[in-house]
Amino acid sequence: MKPLPITQEIEQKLFFHNYSRFPIAVTHGEGVWLVSDNGIRYLDMIAGIGVNALGYGDKRLVHAISSQAAKLIHASNLFMMQTQFELADKLLSLSGLSKVFFANSGTEAIEAAMKMARKWAGLAGGENKKEVLSLSNCFHGRTYGAMSLTAKAKYLDGFDPLLPGTGMISFNDIEDLEEKVSDNTAAVFIEVIQGEGGIHKISQQFIDRLKELRLKYNFLIVADEIQAGCGRTGKFFSYMHVDADPDMVCLAKPLGGGLPLSAVLGSEKVADVLTYGNHGTTFGGNPVACAAGIAMINAIEEDQLMKHAENTGSLILDKLQKLATRHPQILDIRQYGLMIGITVNREAKYYVEKALQKHIVINATSQNVIRLLPPLTITFEEAQQCINALDEIFTEEAAG
Repeated sequence: MKPLPITQEIEQKLFFHNYSRFPIAVTHGEGVWLVSDNGIRYLDMIAGIGVNALGYGDKRLVHAISSQAAKLIHASNLFMMQTQFELADKLLSLSGLSKVFFANSGTEAIEAAMKMARKWAGLAGGENKKEVLSLSNCFHGRTYGAMSLTAKAKYLDGFDPLLPGTGMISFNDIEDLEEKVSDNTAAVFIEVIQGEGGIHKISQQFIDRLKELRLKYNFLIVADEIQAGCGRTGKFFSYMHVDADPDMVCLAKPLGGGLPLSAVLGSEKVADVLTYGNHGTTFGGNPVACAAGIAMINAIEEDQLMKHAENTGSLILDKLQKLATRHPQILDIRQYGLMIGITVNREAKYYVEKALQKHIVINATSQNVIRLLPPLTITFEEAQQCINALDEIFTEEAAG
């Protein structure tokens, strides 16, 4: 059978129209580069939207996947599997938490954490303790529970009604926090560094007050580490930057090394909340994905990629700050390891399109923020190519 041509016209015929895809067909990746079907190389400064922490073609990752696939691609969670055990042990050692539940995606991890929080709260505080709160400008996923926590108009349009018993606290607003939480609060979901929200960090003062109110009202703190976790910010978990002491942690994106994998980690407080049959998944904790996760974490540790993310991110910040002195289009820059947001004075989509013409893949979020999430393996010399391209784009824009 003759292969279908990979064109935008064919794409429109085959798929629902929920993705605005680049007009590029990629065939493979090399290091931090994606290669199109016509041989053009694109510097990937978003790493598959935060997924490809090791870039493309890491031999340790490929070996782990192929070796495990040759042994066992799938078995149900009725069985015990070595790769699940090893990855769970690694994650608990890194976090200091007590239990693991594996799923397939970030939004599934959030859903599981919401269910666990409500069951725990019902046991701890009675039938009215069901409220689950999040922070404004957040993003937790697109299933109904996760979308109810996200509560941004562009994600909700046409999908009402949302899950009842959810609400939102203004980001970093301690007064609003004090007004919103109560004895009826089951959990507060936080992103220590908001990714989709434009790379904004929660304040230590907000976290400190949140922990004080947890003691008063007995609710859970759930840290969404789906984008900021697995070493991206210079620590394995971004909550370690602010001593958040979460009761549960949700991981995904880079966790499976590019394969679908997520996890909920829980403290002793919630260790016994799930009983047989309460929650489950057919594919969660797939043995091949778990093997990839082990290889990914080992590589981060062996190659000291957290320190590399911290150092390289600082160098990128310095160069971007110098750009900002010459280009008034840049309004602000925020950098946490290799998680970088550049606020600009127009819709950032414009710069995404211009960068693509220069064979650089960047991303726009929160309307006017350029988001950079390169592989943790990127060299400063490679990142400099992105900085040079942005410099050219800002200069060309100013020239009209």
